[in-house]
Amino acid sequence: MTTSPPRPLWQGRALALVGIVLFAFSLRSAVASLSPLFDHISADFELPAVVIGLIGTAPPFCYAVFGLLTPALERRFGLEPLAVTAMIVVSIGLIARGFAPNSGLLLAGTALIFAAVGVGNILLPPLVKRYFPDRIGLMTTVFSTTMAVATFVPPLVAVPVADTVGWRSSLGLWAVFAVVALIPWIGLAARRRADAVDVDIEGANPRVFGRMWRLPIAWALMVGFAVSSSIAYTSFAWMPKLLVDIAGVTPVTAGVLLSLFAAMGLPCSLLVPLLVTRFHATRVLFGVAVVSGFAGIAGLLFAPSAAPWLWVVLLGITPLLFPLILVLLGVRSRTHEGAVALSGFVQSVGYAIAALFPLGIGLLHDATDSWTAPLIVLACVVAAAVPAGVIAARPHTVEDDWERRHGTW
Repeated sequence: MTTSPPRPLWQGRALALVGIVLFAFSLRSAVASLSPLFDHISADFELPAVVIGLIGTAPPFCYAVFGLLTPALERRFGLEPLAVTAMIVVSIGLIARGFAPNSGLLLAGTALIFAAVGVGNILLPPLVKRYFPDRIGLMTTVFSTTMAVATFVPPLVAVPVADTVGWRSSLGLWAVFAVVALIPWIGLAARRRADAVDVDIEGANPRVFGRMWRLPIAWALMVGFAVSSSIAYTSFAWMPKLLVDIAGVTPVTAGVLLSLFAAMGLPCSLLVPLLVTRFHATRVLFGVAVVSGFAGIAGLLFAPSAAPWLWVVLLGITPLLFPLILVLLGVRSRTHEGAVALSGFVQSVGYAIAALFPLGIGLLHDATDSWTAPLIVLACVVAAAVPAGVIAARPHTVEDDWERRHGTW
């Protein structure tokens, strides 16, 4: 596996750096800006529980479906034009959501946004690999940290803005960032077309995505991604109720503890990619994620009220697998088409698996009238990261894996 010699971060690629940051911010701010406003929206029109439930289920479902479609779309249109299209759709969805006259159109606008975000999720690692092959770790840190910040900021400002100028303006505000994110990508797409350097896209092998199903390294990364996403989405759906039920905290405290869980993603996003690329710490980081997850779940099972904040912090460390897998999507691929196919496979299948757990955990809790069985299931989910980590830590690419098993890439 070879790497390009490093060069100054801004040299000849300042537009790409700005574009990736704005792109990442728009993908997450579009998602995180709605749920804090449900009370404001319901004052204008009925917002049934089933619609709220569908809005909660929509992200991983849309990410999975459009993650599967993205490699084919990228082969047809190219990375930069598809990034432009994703930002246009996000902008339209945000504006439409702000003008929604009823819950059905609110859900439709939200689904449109999540579809575009699903495409954008797949594009970010290949974009980093294309423009920053010598700085994959640093740039993964940059965009994953931007995503973490963009997850925190909208919930903090959404309600104050809605109180001042209304919930429609609060939702529509984030379309401004999506429109601004269009500017660098339009420029990059035009430059790429003018330079006529899209040969690698047009010549991409349409069977490459199918090859991912036959490669252990691709499966290992997918399992790691699925573990991280399953723990995260299940926690966001059920952690407040779980803590109220078994730890005896108040609903307000449970909300604060959920924010603490989410906050663990920021230091992980800052540190993990650099630890992988500079110190090859993949195996160690998988170990930290697994041990922390087991410890947090054990605390919730056997002494939930003793130190609920500690159990939440420990469980919140497990999703460090998210930035870890994102950087490995670039490190464990050698070619552009390999990076796109690997990103599409890992994220689409991983999100499809994760979409099952919030609903499944809720049904299991209702069936048993207890949180014991759901927590045991989550422990089994964390355990799946053990063999995945062993395979993912092997320093070879999907192209190496294929050539060793099947011949020429």
